[in-house]
Amino acid sequence: MAVKIKKGDTVIVMRGKEANRGKTGKVKEVLREKNRVIVEGINIVKKHLKEIPNVREGGIVEVEAPIHISNVMILCPNCNKPARVGFKTVREKKVIRKYRYCKKCGENIDLVREKPL
Repeated sequence: MAVKIKKGDTVIVMRGKEANRGKTGKVKEVLREKNRVIVEGINIVKKHLKEIPNVREGGIVEVEAPIHISNVMILCPNCNKPARVGFKTVREKKVIRKYRYCKKCGENIDLVREKPL
């Protein structure tokens, strides 16, 4: 299954904790095997870390926890609204290009792959 959200995309949280719902952030990491994403500043949890001498200090640290990919939607850079993403293949001269596009406004989001004929 193709994951329609990539690292660096701006997403909005649609479902989840009341505190996180409606917030936007940039995707830091996509965990494909678990169908989860880590978003900057969203779903912050406190983690207890043990001290490792000469490496790190122990204590309570705040970290971003993963959110299921179905709970976020990409924000279209063109229409600036949450939208579903589709894939479009375009044949141009001697190249086949595959794009991600916004299903709301129909504009291309970015180039996914370029393959010569």
